[in-house]
Amino acid sequence: MKVMRTASVTTMVMLVMGLMASPAFAQEAEEAKSESWVDAYITSGGAIGFVILFCSFISLALIIEHIVNIKRDKIVPPQLIDEIEGMFENEEYQEALELCEAEPNFLTNVLAAGLPKINAGFDTMKAAMDEAGDEEAIKLQQKIGYLSLIGNIAPMMGLFGTVSGMIEAFQIIATKGASVSPSDLAGGISKALVTTFLGLFVAIPTMIAYFFFRNRVVRVTLEIGAIADELVERFRGK
Repeated sequence: MKVMRTASVTTMVMLVMGLMASPAFAQEAEEAKSESWVDAYITSGGAIGFVILFCSFISLALIIEHIVNIKRDKIVPPQLIDEIEGMFENEEYQEALELCEAEPNFLTNVLAAGLPKINAGFDTMKAAMDEAGDEEAIKLQQKIGYLSLIGNIAPMMGLFGTVSGMIEAFQIIATKGASVSPSDLAGGISKALVTTFLGLFVAIPTMIAYFFFRNRVVRVTLEIGAIADELVERFRGK
């Protein structure tokens, strides 16, 4: 709530300063047109802007990695499911356990937690598998959690840059007084606006990607859980 109020006050101050300086800024408009987009959207953000851009590269790399790897067939290869099922049909439980330990993934880790407890009863076996399944689901949630972290930090860094830029502008006003010119304030105001823009530019697509992958993780977790339950259902009553 305090952050929103601070952002609102800062925005109002920026608007007032912009209106006061508008005639002089119009006079310098032609010079501003020659400014490249790199200067306008990157360099003007200063060190904070570069940190936000670095976060954007990390976010993009994570999104690509999740697109490739967070899939049911990627997490649990179908041929591995068929191989384990064949071993269960032939009652080769020790071999199935060794295969699960040799090929660690979501499903095999769940089965490896339950297979050693076959003789303890189905309920004990199922409880061990449920616990292992919860742990694997948490691992997947933590894996995509970095997107949420970046999506929440980016606009906060943008706000930090906004406040920093406004402080710079007000310090110039305090130093030069009535002799201050729009060009003197341009650097601070540009930094404030650019960092805000960059923070939102990174945060919006990152948060969209996070919620997309969160839903995919939930779906994959349910599917793999159903596969594991189906594989061990044969042990019920034994």
